[in-house]
Amino acid sequence: MDSLNFVPIFGYIAAILTTISFLPQAIKTIKEKNTEGISLVMYSLFTGGVLMWLVYGIFVKDTPIIVANAITLVLAVTILSLKIKYSTNAK
Repeated sequence: MDSLNFVPIFGYIAAILTTISFLPQAIKTIKEKNTEGISLVMYSLFTGGVLMWLVYGIFVKDTPIIVANAITLVLAVTILSLKIKYSTNAK
């Protein structure tokens, strides 16, 4: 078996691990609706970065990058939206 056949496996494992690692923060934020400890600038930049990774994955037709970043983007946009919503209400 060619060693290049294992390369996509690393991509899928990385995609699964990075996406799963994001879930506890997303679940906690959605459940508690507490965004006090979250930086608006950081989450804005992070969400933009995830969007760019998704676009990149689409351009290069890389399924692990597309799937992982599509899922993470949904979660990041949700948290960013909550941050904006609760920051606005606090003023």
